[in-house]
Amino acid sequence: MRILLLVLNLTGKGTYWRALYLGRELAERGHAVTLVSTAPQHRLRLHVRAVDGLTHVEAPDLWNGALRSGWDPWNALRRVGWLAGRRFDVVHAFETRPTVLLPTLYAKKLRHTPVVLDWADWFGRGGSVEERPNPLLRALLRPVETFFEERFRGIADRTTVISTPLLERAVQLGVDPATVRVLPNGCNTRRFFPVDRDAARRQVGIDHDGPLIGYCGTIFARDAELMAAAFDRLHALRPDARLLIAGYFPADLRARVAAPHAVIQTGYVADHLLNDYLGACDLCWLPFCDSNANRGRWPMKLNDYMAVGRPTVATAVGDVATLLRREPIGLLADPDPQALATQTLRLLDDPELRRAQGRHARRLALTRFSWAALAAEVEALYQEIV
Repeated sequence: MRILLLVLNLTGKGTYWRALYLGRELAERGHAVTLVSTAPQHRLRLHVRAVDGLTHVEAPDLWNGALRSGWDPWNALRRVGWLAGRRFDVVHAFETRPTVLLPTLYAKKLRHTPVVLDWADWFGRGGSVEERPNPLLRALLRPVETFFEERFRGIADRTTVISTPLLERAVQLGVDPATVRVLPNGCNTRRFFPVDRDAARRQVGIDHDGPLIGYCGTIFARDAELMAAAFDRLHALRPDARLLIAGYFPADLRARVAAPHAVIQTGYVADHLLNDYLGACDLCWLPFCDSNANRGRWPMKLNDYMAVGRPTVATAVGDVATLLRREPIGLLADPDPQALATQTLRLLDDPELRRAQGRHARRLALTRFSWAALAAEVEALYQEIV
């Protein structure tokens, strides 16, 4: 099949990885896959290149910063212009902001191409828009995010959702439940794999022999507060514990904890070093508050933790809680600081349990949560509608 994957994100950010890993596996299954994302820098021209066996198109965007995230009319029009004259057997659109929605509507209405809509984040009312600290910005963005997120769900021939709460939300909006599939994120076991803990610490220059708790990537402000409070309680009981935050993080957590010397915050990390940073940890954290934004998501960082063979201590929120109740890959805690600290201490004090849970997490990464297995499910979905 000729498959078009449309994402609003900048190349290398957010849902881009979900589409890229899925597209790569579909290409390996013999399909002609094209992935369209937003160029990090280009303003006027489209750029086309080959990436991992698929065709990668970067669409230009005139806006800056956070606005470079699916809203630019020029970006949307350039995508439609590129799409004119090209035929695809199926379009898989990741989210429904304008830069994805407009070319999707063109393909659906004018070219009669079957469409799959993917829903991977709860952006609108009740979702991540409510996590914005500025009340004026929340009030301005809520109706806009909600309109684009909800209004067009009915155009899809099939819908993929990243979590059960988003499946329920889609059905509430009138989507036929028989046409919806839950598609969690998969594990990139080529990029992430188990390494010796002490060797990994030497590789990234961490001179510490005690417990190391890992976290990677961005976070909501309320979740950062939960993380800081939980670490304060843990560090009071285990002064030798350290918290490693690898990669981009939107706050300085050291300013929020009682022992800033015990927090290692790396900032940007080169791709080839992230595996060692995670491998340097004894366990990893998912400290999420109980909110719609967190219930509706499936954090890809959990897949990375699984792939490196490290157990996770997570708060009992959303489908992550369901997974950890079914599979022994970590421990669950109530979404409050003391519970998170208590469960972390329990796992730190049981190295054999950590090793067993880490091994099981790696097995899941290679099997049920491999991108190859998920691509086979998506391929069958496409075949239903082509």
